[in-house]
Amino acid sequence: MRVFIVAVGSHGDVLPLLAIAAELRRREHAVTLAAPAPFAAMAARADLPFFAIGTEEDYRLAAAEAELWRPWRGVGAMFRHVSAATEPVYRWLAANAQPGESVVVASTLALGARVAQEKLGLDVVTVHLMPLLAGSRADPPVLPGLPLPERLPARFRHWIGRGADRFVIGPAALPALNEFRARLDLPPVQRLRRWWSSPQRVLLTFPRWYAAPQPHRMPQSLQVGFPLADRFGDIAEPEPAVARFLEAGPPPLAFTYGSAMSRSQTFFRTALRICAQLGRRGILLAPQSGQVPARLPDGVLHVPYAPFSRVLPRCAALVHHGGIGTVAQALAAGIPQLVVPVAFDHFDEARWLRRLGVGAALSRRRFTPGRAAPTLRHLLTDPRVAQACTAAKARMAQEDGVAEACDAVEAFWAGAEHSRQSGS
Repeated sequence: MRVFIVAVGSHGDVLPLLAIAAELRRREHAVTLAAPAPFAAMAARADLPFFAIGTEEDYRLAAAEAELWRPWRGVGAMFRHVSAATEPVYRWLAANAQPGESVVVASTLALGARVAQEKLGLDVVTVHLMPLLAGSRADPPVLPGLPLPERLPARFRHWIGRGADRFVIGPAALPALNEFRARLDLPPVQRLRRWWSSPQRVLLTFPRWYAAPQPHRMPQSLQVGFPLADRFGDIAEPEPAVARFLEAGPPPLAFTYGSAMSRSQTFFRTALRICAQLGRRGILLAPQSGQVPARLPDGVLHVPYAPFSRVLPRCAALVHHGGIGTVAQALAAGIPQLVVPVAFDHFDEARWLRRLGVGAALSRRRFTPGRAAPTLRHLLTDPRVAQACTAAKARMAQEDGVAEACDAVEAFWAGAEHSRQSGS
């Protein structure tokens, strides 16, 4: 099987697809990964052929855009950068993938793959990493910047979500997409969130116990486990200084605000005050320069990057932005989580964690030592939270989301092959 994997986004979007690519290659399929340019080194370590989407400067400028990290305005900023990737992805697939001879596995924002599916007849599997992207009329997601109370009727919350499609997502994403489609003699897309899912197969990479299947969900969708992929990141093992720090005292509080967030100075200053107030050690994970104070107190360590699977099991709790990959790693580690959501799916992930009983959430405005310290103290001392975290850890240990996703891709390809042979 020849596989073209396309991942558009930051670490949380790319690493799960990279892990799936590496496992498919281990299974002796011919695999090529397309992703933003900064992920070339990670692909090389996994021995994957690589196609760079954009340049490293393009990626840096996108991550540095202030609008990207605002709940509503972030949608427009995101799709400006996503639109720039649509035509290059389409052209790359048009030049390399052959209908009936290859399968494309594409992340949600790899819109060029969906265009190629329609124009060129390619077989495409869409991968949605988070429940927000699956949609539900019975249990609508929490939208960024619009945390409607769950006591409101689901029909009303779903109607608000449709309004977001029409007045926020559509104006941000559709003009550039439909201009490109017009040049290919394709009809315009009317509603992006309905169109971006492949009609052939959709993988929802979050387990049923985290977000249960919903009525009205796409019939072509298949739910698998979380594709844990942290060891495919910048480094596979923590630096020796990290191991020494973890061994030198009691489990620290861990703080991170995502791989691409470049405006987290307030978050990390608050983190230091929380550690002091609770009398806890802390580890600050921040790859972007200038986010963490240059001088740190004893008992606090700054690390640009460390694999969560190696660090979090030795931490007391995790405070973070709410990205789905980070959520999954903390669930696997069996530690409580405090989410301080920024944009995108972060607000919705906080809801799922609260339902599981393993976490809590504070808005950025309310994330102060006076509010966060008591919240963390409760998460660290409540036996019900500890029990819920232990249960989540046990469930995570029983799953292999990467292997499940690869099994699903192979089964899809086998079914497509059978259909072609039957048709002939």
